[in-house]
Amino acid sequence: MLKTIKQHKYKNGLFKAANSDKTGYNRVWIRDVIYTVLGFEANNDLQTSCRAVQSLMDILKKHEYKIDWMIRQPHPKLRYRYIHPRYDPNGEEITHQEWGNKQNDAIGALLWKIGDLDKKGIKILRGESDIRLVQKLVKYLEAIEYWHDEDNGMWEENEEVHASSVGACLAGLVAVQHIVKVPLHLIAHGEQTLRHMLPRESATKETDLALLSLIWPYRIVTKKERDAILKNVEEKLVREKGVARYLKDQYYSNGNEAEWTMGLAWLSIIHKQIGNNKKSAHYLEKTRSASNSQGHLPELYYGKTTTHNENTPLLWAMSLWSVAEKLNEK
Repeated sequence: MLKTIKQHKYKNGLFKAANSDKTGYNRVWIRDVIYTVLGFEANNDLQTSCRAVQSLMDILKKHEYKIDWMIRQPHPKLRYRYIHPRYDPNGEEITHQEWGNKQNDAIGALLWKIGDLDKKGIKILRGESDIRLVQKLVKYLEAIEYWHDEDNGMWEENEEVHASSVGACLAGLVAVQHIVKVPLHLIAHGEQTLRHMLPRESATKETDLALLSLIWPYRIVTKKERDAILKNVEEKLVREKGVARYLKDQYYSNGNEAEWTMGLAWLSIIHKQIGNNKKSAHYLEKTRSASNSQGHLPELYYGKTTTHNENTPLLWAMSLWSVAEKLNEK
């Protein structure tokens, strides 16, 4: 799996989302990169993760004026002023498409991974410019008031307050408290929003695959919230070849919601971590059976079919599969 992922790595250490130029998945998403490196970390390769995260920081430094914009002039919060979530391999914004570009969870994910690697003893911060950037990202989340900011969320769709985005930002802020100054009210606001919203994802979605991120890798929910999220996802969204993102999802719909393969590996990881070994093995087996003839996990299968879309292999899915396999070895 990791060998397959490495085949789609750029020279700067970043990864494309999937092996598909036609759909634009050859580009670099902040969020996808963070999830892609988790597979390497599970296999004791922290340097690949470090290089990728440092390259993401370099991209944001290239566009640091946008962060300054938002910090100094937070109102009105115009879409084009938000940090862009995706770039070409050279770090240039993909600006010719309006594609759900307000993705606060991506910034939370990056902060979380920076803090996580630093705590693991990896020299992720190379000097004052890196520390300055981390501090500015904290101020950026304060400026947009992330705890009630309507963003496009993990799935880049309609703007509303997403619990998964709020949770990602909260996890990021908690993770970098030992590196930079994080005002306590920023954490308190995020906690308050999550306690109020969960186990819902948003006003329009009762449950959502994205909520699994709050259980793992962020570990930002209570046991009661965790159990409610898992119950909802497993009872309402699990399918044969994957997990629906949410009920009535129209993306790649054939009358049924598309089945996202990453969801199966995600559930395997979570159940292993909470001690449900039997369930973890069950979802790992379902993950394996969702791979195609090349042994790759595609982004999704059309509902109730064995036909997948062209975004294959989806590196994020391959990474989670690698984590699930490693955990079940133990």
